[in-house]
Amino acid sequence: MPTSNPKEHVCWGAGCRHDHQHQLEVKQLSVSYREVLALDGISFHASCGRSIALIGPNGAGKSTLLKALAGLLPLKSGSLRWRGSALSKSSHEIAYLPQRGEVDWQFPITVRGLVEMGRYPNLGWWRSYSRHDAEIVERALAAMELTDLQDRQISALSGGQQQRAFIARALAQEAHVLLLDEPFTGLDKPAQENLSRLFKELTAEGRLLIASHHDLQTVKGFYDDVLLIRKNQVAFGPVEQAFTPAMIELAYGGTDHAKPLTP
Repeated sequence: MPTSNPKEHVCWGAGCRHDHQHQLEVKQLSVSYREVLALDGISFHASCGRSIALIGPNGAGKSTLLKALAGLLPLKSGSLRWRGSALSKSSHEIAYLPQRGEVDWQFPITVRGLVEMGRYPNLGWWRSYSRHDAEIVERALAAMELTDLQDRQISALSGGQQQRAFIARALAQEAHVLLLDEPFTGLDKPAQENLSRLFKELTAEGRLLIASHHDLQTVKGFYDDVLLIRKNQVAFGPVEQAFTPAMIELAYGGTDHAKPLTP
């Protein structure tokens, strides 16, 4: 609930107006690596409070799209708008989480230290770490059920705990949009189910989650919407409408990367 002193207010969930007015708008987005076209003509819009599965075969451009949405890659053409304004560079309101395999888990830092790093974009050069910052870190740790593990080195965490630690860092950043690259990869079934439950809690608070996902069997249970791509856009919409055998065939046809859906 907002207070009279904004510096003391923990900006979190509905109290921070994470609502339908917070929209990510993508229009005719194209991205190239040198002369190679990696993505072409991606268009969709999404509001806070939803989770989107980014689906497509290997090499379809899923990681490229996530990095472009985070402002980490230049666009060849098209536009990105967040909350009605052009998104031309990275924003602390949008957090990108890479695949776990890309992270140096031997880096000597505790879970709490990692989560505190999420406050750095808000601190800038001159502002000191305040009670407000500490409260947000505490809440981020609690939200990802890491309070009891906060003094543990990140190398000592399980795969699911490592994933939750990086999400907690994004929450400490006060990100409205979480862009996750294969967050469920390498996790056992209980860890996947626990992470899915936490994702639902985050979207219920009003955040937008967009995650690349490879297990077609779990899409319907984990996400609200689906964006199917194969360098071009194949389909976008609620899972019940867009995640159909015909659309899956268009995205994966001619490849051997998709595991067939069971009846």
